[in-house]
Amino acid sequence: MRKVFRHIVQLLAYAAFAVGIGYFSVAPRYEYVAAKSAVVTLSLSHATNRIEPCVRLTPEEVAALAPNMRRAEKCERARLPLRVEIELDETLLLATEALPSGVWGDGPASIYQKFDLPPGEYRLGVRLRDSDRTDGWDYTYTEDVSLAAGRYLTITFRAENEGFEFR
Repeated sequence: MRKVFRHIVQLLAYAAFAVGIGYFSVAPRYEYVAAKSAVVTLSLSHATNRIEPCVRLTPEEVAALAPNMRRAEKCERARLPLRVEIELDETLLLATEALPSGVWGDGPASIYQKFDLPPGEYRLGVRLRDSDRTDGWDYTYTEDVSLAAGRYLTITFRAENEGFEFR
């Protein structure tokens, strides 16, 4: 009798757990975007140019290195900061600078920014500088976008694909 009671209690506990999991899989409902707004997100990670350009080693300099250290170029590790601006209808929405990651500042710089905007038609421009130039931009992209309520627009960057992309 005691064994049957224990199995029934265990079955009820499993059923309550399953009902709880089922409930939390559908409720409370999560909204990615507020019902009356659109979201523009900038998400990028990019390795900028090095602070000092790489130097090509002569064959004699390469031969002087230990066998496991031989390479054709000598490069300093540190990289430049990444500068990004976003313009919305010719109004500056974001101007930021991200430092390279890593202990020696030799990794990619990452930026993640999210903007809630009212629905509408916009002219969206993005600019990025990854070199040591003091004026101008290395990559620019401008596009007319239509943001409906609940739309989620992501701005990504891939240097190998020649720059920015709006999705």
